[in-house]
Amino acid sequence: MPQYFEEIQLTNDLTYHHDLDNNDNFSPDNQWLVYDTRTDDGGIAESNRIEKVNVLTGEKKVVYQVPNNHFWGPGVGAASYSPVANQIVFIHGLKGVTKENPYQQWRRTGYMIDEDNDNKGIWVDARNIEYPYTKGALRGGTHRHEFSGDGNWIGFTYNDAIMKNLEDKTGNRYNLRTIGISKKGQKIQINNPSNENFSGEWFSALVVKVVPNPKDGSDEISHAAGDSWIGKNGYKKPNGQQQMARGFIGTVKENGENIDEVFVVDIPENIEEAGIYGKLEGNELELPQPPKGASQRRLTFTSKQKYKGCIGIVRASSDGEYLAFVAKDNQGVKQIFCISPNGGKMEQITFHNTDVEGSLRWHPIEKSIFYIQAGSINQVKLGPSNFEDSYRVISKPSVPSPTNLVVSHDAKSLAFNRLIKNTKQVFLINLEK
Repeated sequence: MPQYFEEIQLTNDLTYHHDLDNNDNFSPDNQWLVYDTRTDDGGIAESNRIEKVNVLTGEKKVVYQVPNNHFWGPGVGAASYSPVANQIVFIHGLKGVTKENPYQQWRRTGYMIDEDNDNKGIWVDARNIEYPYTKGALRGGTHRHEFSGDGNWIGFTYNDAIMKNLEDKTGNRYNLRTIGISKKGQKIQINNPSNENFSGEWFSALVVKVVPNPKDGSDEISHAAGDSWIGKNGYKKPNGQQQMARGFIGTVKENGENIDEVFVVDIPENIEEAGIYGKLEGNELELPQPPKGASQRRLTFTSKQKYKGCIGIVRASSDGEYLAFVAKDNQGVKQIFCISPNGGKMEQITFHNTDVEGSLRWHPIEKSIFYIQAGSINQVKLGPSNFEDSYRVISKPSVPSPTNLVVSHDAKSLAFNRLIKNTKQVFLINLEK
């Protein structure tokens, strides 16, 4: 019989969710977990607070609260801690939302609280939706913000308000999700500030090229998401160079079918110079374009397999050597696979009889992966051992399954969400006990 670890319930209020949302929720000292307070009916728009809970005492604190929030917004959500500073970044809806013009994918931005600086708040990514657009600013909404290992960059997914308006006018598909980054150190000043346009403290750019209609059989993509940083400090290229990058899922077209594949985008240190596709700030008919040196590559080619496609968030080992993701094996069962960011063959890691449910998280020190399968939290070690000897079941199976798994920086604790009377509560497992 498996030796299940004890679960500690940290939150108890049944009037709202305590949603970890697949983010980086542990504080740098591993003492706090940050989460949002969304509701089923209103989602992030109705979440008026970011909170945190102490893993030792269960004490809860409000990190940030939106005054006079409504069910249409502004709303705050999807919070993440920096790994090196007591800074928390999260989605913030626009100040000017109304019932008629509510919180939307393209009407939100990144907001940061600095707990070591009297909880000072800053707008991370600048926004300008009026022509001429602004280099270093964005024109839409950022989401799922994630700090890099050194805390100097933030990655995010993105939807563009200008392209959404064009889509509404023409009926053609232009509102394409893609991926961007913000870099610390250069404030972007907006000269026409309003509830829609505002200055930001970091320089932002989109780094992935998406198109409405990818050429069939090509590596062009129409959608990019499921992204995360590769390694704490990037990955090592064949020439020995260390490269900053993000892994992600991109949607290609193969024989008329949309297929999700694993991609990597290499990110240059300098993101202020326009690349070959056009202006960083875009124009009235096109998205902002990637900077010079941003290079995306396709890593998987599952269209040639019996079961096509890759699933979920691409997660990298701390040294950047492996990317982990979910795909179906030859029996049609969802399993964990790994691939090098330099390319090569997909390696199957798990061999379960039923689907891996997701929530992949790497151990921050060793080559092992935590994940959810059959209602339980599992851990599998990479290596020469056969699968039955390389994995263990950590938590007792349940229906519904735990979700939103996250690992502490010191690998001593796991946190996750469980539904208790239809509300998400935060739970903790101490792996050393």
